[in-house]
Amino acid sequence: MSEASEADEVARGRVFRDLVEPEIEVMLRVARTLTSGNADAEDLVQETLLRAYRGLHGFDGRHPRAWLLTILRNTNVNMHRRQRPVLADDDQLRRESRPAFGTAERQSAEQTFIDQELDDELHAAVGALDPRFRAALILVDVHDLSYAEAAAVLDVPVGTVMSRLSRARDRVRRALATTLPTGGLS
Repeated sequence: MSEASEADEVARGRVFRDLVEPEIEVMLRVARTLTSGNADAEDLVQETLLRAYRGLHGFDGRHPRAWLLTILRNTNVNMHRRQRPVLADDDQLRRESRPAFGTAERQSAEQTFIDQELDDELHAAVGALDPRFRAALILVDVHDLSYAEAAAVLDVPVGTVMSRLSRARDRVRRALATTLPTGGLS
């Protein structure tokens, strides 16, 4: 390897470390939303990172999160052209899992019931949403993406994200108001 190409590789590594690596956690959260499980999410992020590394020469350095989430979305579409069946629901896995070390602190029976009741009703309300509304709600409210970042992931204008998010929140609020015994959320 010549000195010039070695210097280019060092510079590319520095740019990757400074702009891409800080976004890996966000990419994983978004990938978990787009895929059926942790393994698929990790595979998606790994493939996205490879594509980002190869494409660094064409990146202008502005808005790295939006750039990476666009690559993530496109990679997801390319990787999952044929949908595989979902073998287990993430909620089911979460409920059945046990802590790796020791035991978790136990809540009172009342608190467990209240948490489970709200959790079930909230999951049902979110699950009943149209996939377009559900995606906007999860990306912004769960994964804390900005409207612009969510728009990049969904490949829609920012105004569309805002509109879908407003409708999703309203529908979840109405669903909880009709199902919770206390009359919903205030």
